[in-house]
Amino acid sequence: MGRYAIVGYRAKPGMQSALEALVGRHWDVLRGEALVSDRPAYHMRAADGTVVEIFEWLSESSVERAQGNAAVQALRSEFAAVCDLVPVGQLPETDQLFSEFGSLT
Repeated sequence: MGRYAIVGYRAKPGMQSALEALVGRHWDVLRGEALVSDRPAYHMRAADGTVVEIFEWLSESSVERAQGNAAVQALRSEFAAVCDLVPVGQLPETDQLFSEFGSLT
């Protein structure tokens, strides 16, 4: 049984395009490492520009395996250079009964 992840990425100044390109690669890397399901990731934009990604880990053990995976760790380093992680619960959109976000693409 898979586990869904919802992640918020807030671009550092001048890094929005780099962040969006990186988010576009994220699922492909995770899939290449057999860590996520075949279900595609969803990418959205909050009103403040924060990028929200939803994807499905293949299993609970996939989350654990990602911690020691070289490709995932390299990707996390790239993310750290272009953005800060944001708990999605801090986005104003999540205060609504139906949280709505804009499309990233």
